[in-house]
Amino acid sequence: MNIEELKNRDFEKEFIFSASRSGGPGGQNVNKVSSKVELRFNVFLSEALTENEKSLVLNKLKNKINKENELILISQVDRSQLGNKEAVINKFYDLIANALTVQKKRRSTKPTKASKLKRLEVKKIRGYIKKLRGSANESSGL
Repeated sequence: MNIEELKNRDFEKEFIFSASRSGGPGGQNVNKVSSKVELRFNVFLSEALTENEKSLVLNKLKNKINKENELILISQVDRSQLGNKEAVINKFYDLIANALTVQKKRRSTKPTKASKLKRLEVKKIRGYIKKLRGSANESSGL
């Protein structure tokens, strides 16, 4: 599924944001400013997803979903709250797009005739090289 298609569905009215103090770079600013952003999205109660899509998301992202069926994402890469909010929203859309993408079923194929012949030719060459490794006495049978 395309990220642009997902952005048209109006997920953002269902987002719940919270901010807290972030670790990492920023000096004394870290101790004063709540720049870490946490996004919570209730998959089960979402109106933007169909029932089939909800089950796909719940199965594929089960490690990021808590017992209340909330998808929880955190961003603290930026020193500003706005930057982290944008980062966590982009992370959300990437995750949902990957979860809703259905993998193509792999069809098994047989080796081609050319690849079989090439394999046999390589085996013959390798066998010939190994045959040459023996000493003159061993190959004559003495």
